[in-house]
Amino acid sequence: MANMHKHPVRGLRGIDDALWTAFDHAAKAAGSDRSATLKAYMEWYVGREGAVPPERPPAQ
Repeated sequence: MANMHKHPVRGLRGIDDALWTAFDHAAKAAGSDRSATLKAYMEWYVGREGAVPPERPPAQ
């Protein structure tokens, strides 16, 4: 189907708009995006082989 995503959409609850926006800016400052950053963190958190935590951007 034309409007079907390759991957299912996963929702996060309890994230306020200010945190979501700040996270978006931080991920971009680190040369990434929210999805890739969250995925890298989750892979590291559950201990997948070879996974490393995502880089944090410099403090502002």
